Amino acid sequence: MTDWQTTVTSPALARLLATARLPEPPGAARRPAYRTLAARVRLLVSEGRLPVGARLPAERELALALRLSRTTVATAYETLRAEGYLRSRRGSGSWTALPEGSAPPSDALHPVPPDEQGRTLDLGVAALPAPQPFLSAAAARAVEQLPAYAAGHGHYPTGVPVLREAVARRFTERGLPTTPDQILITIGAMGALHLVRQALLGRGDRVAVEAPSYAHTLQALRLTEARLVPVPLTPAFRWDLTEWRRVLSGATPKAAYVIPDFHNPTGALIDEEQRRELLAAARSAGTVVLADETTAELGWGLPEGVTPPRPTAALDRAAQVVTVGSAGKLLWGGLRIGWVRAAPALVRRLAGARVYSDVGAPVLDQLIAAELLTEDLPAVRAHQLNRLRDTAEALSAALREQLPHWRFTLPPGGLALWVATGGVSGAALARAGERAGIRIAAGNRFGSDGAFEHHLRIPLSMAAPAVPDAVRRLAEVAARAEEAGRWQGSDDTQPLAV
Repeated sequence: MTDWQTTVTSPALARLLATARLPEPPGAARRPAYRTLAARVRLLVSEGRLPVGARLPAERELALALRLSRTTVATAYETLRAEGYLRSRRGSGSWTALPEGSAPPSDALHPVPPDEQGRTLDLGVAALPAPQPFLSAAAARAVEQLPAYAAGHGHYPTGVPVLREAVARRFTERGLPTTPDQILITIGAMGALHLVRQALLGRGDRVAVEAPSYAHTLQALRLTEARLVPVPLTPAFRWDLTEWRRVLSGATPKAAYVIPDFHNPTGALIDEEQRRELLAAARSAGTVVLADETTAELGWGLPEGVTPPRPTAALDRAAQVVTVGSAGKLLWGGLRIGWVRAAPALVRRLAGARVYSDVGAPVLDQLIAAELLTEDLPAVRAHQLNRLRDTAEALSAALREQLPHWRFTLPPGGLALWVATGGVSGAALARAGERAGIRIAAGNRFGSDGAFEHHLRIPLSMAAPAVPDAVRRLAEVAARAEEAGRWQGSDDTQPLAV
C-alpha cells in the first residue's frame, strides 16, 4: 500500500454504496446488514466503480457515516478480507483488492482493449469511429503547419489560437456570439468538466443533475464528494420544470449539470422555452448552470428543415451558464479535444489553475481539430449523421423483431437508444453479458441513486450491417437472464441508504 493510492472518504463511499443495488429474487429473505455492506462493496469493486487498491475508511468512521454499529462494519470488512476483496495492514488501514486469480474488473462504459475487440461485442461505449477520409486529410494538412509551432515550447494553457477561433466561430454560427477569449481548449470533455468542477465546487456542495444523466460525470462528482440531487426527466423526456423549481429553491444547489442537446443517455432535445424557464429558476437560486454540449451536433433524427435550439448560453443574460463541448463525439474521440465556453475572467482562472495538472492539449491534435472544424465540418457532419441514422433505423427494427417486449422511443439525435427491458434487471443482463462476451451498459449506472435498474443504454456506434447479429446475441443474453428469474431490488437497500 502506498501513499499515492486512491483514498475514499466515508461520505464518498456512503454515496457510492447507496447506488449499489443488490438484485434479489422475489420473496428472498432479508440479508443481515454486514452481508449487505460486504456485498455492495464487492459489487462496486467487481464493476470497476470502486478502484482496486483504494484505501477505505476506518471502521469507526464508516459506521458513523452509514449509521451502523462498528461491529457491523468490522464484520463486513472481515467478510471481504476472507473473500479476497479487502486487504489490511496494521498502521496502513484497509484497501480494496481482487481474489487470487480474478480477472481485473471490466467497466462496460470503458473502451474494450484492442486485444479483446475480436472476442468482445462492445455495447457499452457510445463513440463513433473516425470520419474517413476526412480525418486523414486534415491530419496531413495539420502536419504541414506543425513546423511553425515546433520552434516554441508547445504549451498553450488556453489552447492554440487557431482552434480557439474555430470553436468560437462555430458557437457564433449556432446562434451564440462568441470570441476566442471566451474559449479554453482542454484534454477532452472530461478534462473540461474536471477544471470547471475544481473551480466552482467544493467538498459537500450540492449539484442538481438530470435523472438519468451521463454516467462518467455522475461518478466523477461522487468521488469528489459533491452531493447529487436528482431531478427526473418526464416520461416524454422533457425537463420537469415544477420539480426543477422545487429543487433549485429548496436545495439551493451550487450548480446544475444538464445535457439539453441530444441528452446522454436518452437522446432528448430540450426546447428553448424550457431552457429559458430553467435559467430563470437557476438565477433566482444563485445556481450556476453547467451545460454539457458534447452531443450538440448529433441531430440525426430531426425532421428536414427543423433548426435545433440555440445553445443554452445564448439565452443567458446573467453570465450564469458555463458550457462544455467536445470534438470527441462528432469528429473522433482519439483526438482528445474538449473546450469550455465561459466569461473571459473564468477562462483565465481555469487556464491558470490547469498548469498544476497539465499545460494544455497536444498541439497536433488541436491543429487537426481546427482543420476539421474549419474546412470539413459540413461534410463530416453529413457523414457521421448518416451513419447514426442508418444504425438507429437498423437497431430499432432489430429490437422490435427480436425483443418485442422491450420499449424505447426513437430520439431526435444523440449516440444511443435508452431501452426499458420489460422488468429484467439491467445489472443482471450486464453480468450475463460479461460471461457471453458482450459489454452491456446497465441503466443503473446512469442514475445518481441506483435508479433505472430495468433499463439499458445501447450505443449507435456500430455499423448498421452489424446490428442484426448484435441484437441476436443480446436477445440470447436476455433469455438467459429471464430464465434465472426477474430480479427486483430487495428491502436490504434501506439500512445503507445514506
